Amino acid sequence: MKKIINYIALAAMLCFCLTTCTKAPEATDLWETAVYTEDTELGNGAKTLYVEVTAEDKAVTFTVHTDEKTVGAALMEHHLVAGEKGAYGLYVKVVNGITADYDTDQSYWEFRKKGESLSTGVDGTEFADGEHYELVYTK
Repeated sequence: MKKIINYIALAAMLCFCLTTCTKAPEATDLWETAVYTEDTELGNGAKTLYVEVTAEDKAVTFTVHTDEKTVGAALMEHHLVAGEKGAYGLYVKVVNGITADYDTDQSYWEFRKKGESLSTGVDGTEFADGEHYELVYTK
């Protein structure tokens, strides 16, 4: 009887060790790599552009003062976007330090105006003073 109790106690200790010592994978926080985590104003140009960046359940708005003509040029001027040049213009992969990689996890940056997806890319979209755009991390 003592052997059975010892085996049960040993098995219980092993189960406890395995469950407490095994670390569950941590959820990734996209905002860990973000350059800005609060609304930010940048630049000194004559025109003002507002760009809201949304990832998961958090958003920041950039107020960009620029003399550039396109949204992409204004954002690149302040290193807010990065990506690869392709047949259709700049394919945005990084916004505010947050990477979306479709090849890895089917995530991408959706470019919007007034909540509607745009058919032009950031570097092909000219803007007027005071316009608002959105870049939304989408999966």
